[in-house]
Amino acid sequence: MERIKTFEELTIRDNFLFERVMRNKRLCRMLIEKILGIRVKEITYPSIEKTINIRLLSRGIRLDVYVEDDKGHIYNIEMQCSYEKQISIAKRARYYEALIDNELLEKGQPYETLNQTYIIFICTFDPFHKELPKYTFNACCKEVAGLQLEKEQQEIFLNSTAADAARDPSLAAFLRYVDGKADGIRDEFTREVDREVTKVKRIDKVRREYMLLSDELKRFKEAGREEGRAEGRSEGIEEKMIRTMQKMILSGFTDEQILEVTECTPDELQACHEKLKK
Repeated sequence: MERIKTFEELTIRDNFLFERVMRNKRLCRMLIEKILGIRVKEITYPSIEKTINIRLLSRGIRLDVYVEDDKGHIYNIEMQCSYEKQISIAKRARYYEALIDNELLEKGQPYETLNQTYIIFICTFDPFHKELPKYTFNACCKEVAGLQLEKEQQEIFLNSTAADAARDPSLAAFLRYVDGKADGIRDEFTREVDREVTKVKRIDKVRREYMLLSDELKRFKEAGREEGRAEGRSEGIEEKMIRTMQKMILSGFTDEQILEVTECTPDELQACHEKLKK
């Protein structure tokens, strides 16, 4: 089982650090502008570490970055390092959109009041295997060319492994930085991100938060080992993994953390979520 990273080993690829770096309002706004090719006047954070739960035992989500701009547009940015199949990551984006919409639309409000939303996944792998640095999806009519369904939702998937193919040199540099290539730091925006990473990692409170999280993850790992030793062969490895996943889901761990600790596949984790809903 992969060991838990030390605080010193964390990089922008790790959700814990990415979320805290993106609390820098200026850098977060600039990243949105570079990804979407738009100008954003101002952004606000409706909440830090936004969590959306619809009902008890339903599959809630804890969002890495959730911000709103001065026009009421919602941006959800996620760092995605665990490989997922095309259908899995597409359905993950769909589920995020559904829960965000449910959160935005208060009871009795007309659908027309729904905000424009952007779901952005920064992937350290190519989710669609077309070697593109960015994939943008809108709902289009198959029968009529150019006819779009104006639902005001966009899904954007970045692929850091194809950074050099990005048209915007600054976005290309940022993706190279995400991919662990130092040459990306020659770009001014990426240099600012790197400086913010260094700054955040010097904050004692952030270090303590990560230590508490990593200690909790270690306890789950050790509990799994103890459980396995106590039960011997009476319970298979698969059953023990399922029980560990269920405990972590109910304790509020993110999918990224659960995948890291249990080494299960995204499909197995999805099945565990579905089982808990019943």
